[in-house]
Amino acid sequence: MHIFTLSRTQPFHKTIKKKKKNNQLISRLLALPLSCEFDYALFNSWKIGFNSTKMSSPSKRRDMDVMKLMMSDYTVETINDGLSEFNVEFHGPKESPYEGGVWKVHVELPDAYPYKSPSIGFLNKIFHPNVDELSGSICLDVINQSWSPMFDLSNIFEVFLPQLLLYPNPADPLNGDAASLMLKDQQQYEQKVKEYCERYAKREKFENPSFDGSTDEEISDNESTGSANDDILGAADP
Repeated sequence: MHIFTLSRTQPFHKTIKKKKKNNQLISRLLALPLSCEFDYALFNSWKIGFNSTKMSSPSKRRDMDVMKLMMSDYTVETINDGLSEFNVEFHGPKESPYEGGVWKVHVELPDAYPYKSPSIGFLNKIFHPNVDELSGSICLDVINQSWSPMFDLSNIFEVFLPQLLLYPNPADPLNGDAASLMLKDQQQYEQKVKEYCERYAKREKFENPSFDGSTDEEISDNESTGSANDDILGAADP
């Protein structure tokens, strides 16, 4: 993935103006500040998604997006041999308290995808202000409110989820304890994130069904203990 820094000395906006195709996408790009980091890979995926909504049926767009994700660096496990429901292996972003953690993210695509947003949720536990600890559901505006058919599944795993973990929003929490701890003591919050990663976000937790987490160290601040079945949560809320 290549990142290019745009500045007033570069004629990117002028070049874009010459391309009359995909006016909605172009107008969105022109709204960017003249000095910003521009992700060409993300631009191309938006462009592909935009074209697909005009040229393909929802089912074809769904199949294309899932296949694109499968051909990327992500491990995708389909459920019931279909492409509407699957699990994706997601790694915590580098230079964050979540680095080294591995989660299974459950994805369900509605019949109206990409016009309707997918349902996503963490299967194994994660300590985060905007993730419900019991259900694994996610509070993320771009998924829940401002979803666009220009987005695709790669955007979720390459941009939206990493940004969510890098920049939690304690003002709109699904996990009140995590939000409160983050606001009260950032260092203690990061320590608890790492404890959750060590206990719940290791590949053997979901690769070995007989794995017993009872030998792990206790989670700080009275974190409740449970069987290995409690470590892996249910599917994402619709």
